Amino acid sequence: MRDFTPGHAIVGGILIGLGIAVVLIGTGRIAGLSGITAGIVRPSSDDRGWRISFLVGALVVGAMFELASPATFDAAPPHPLWLVAISGVLVGLGTRLGNGCTSGHGLCGLGRFSKRSLIATCTFFGVAVITATVAARWL
Repeated sequence: MRDFTPGHAIVGGILIGLGIAVVLIGTGRIAGLSGITAGIVRPSSDDRGWRISFLVGALVVGAMFELASPATFDAAPPHPLWLVAISGVLVGLGTRLGNGCTSGHGLCGLGRFSKRSLIATCTFFGVAVITATVAARWL
């Protein structure tokens, strides 16, 4: 967090908000990453194109940011890759069980004043704090 500036946070927040708005206005869908990814893996309609474009765009922007400011990325994962992979699978399962992820509930749902999203987001972050605290002690 040594490179944090309020200006970066404001610009990042505005860009995230614009991205969410573009997806909602352009597709009528919520820009939740777990739902977008699930729609690619198990497409139920012919809307796979925008989903792939969204994820490719996110990866391209990440790669561009890595080139522009490489010091903001860790050189190596802080934990073994097998543990990171298991964690990713558990997060994916959790988002499907919770009918959404922090981007869907926390960004889009709260922006629409959804009570369900408020409860889901509070649950996500509460469990995340407990998990991080327990993992830090064990690992």
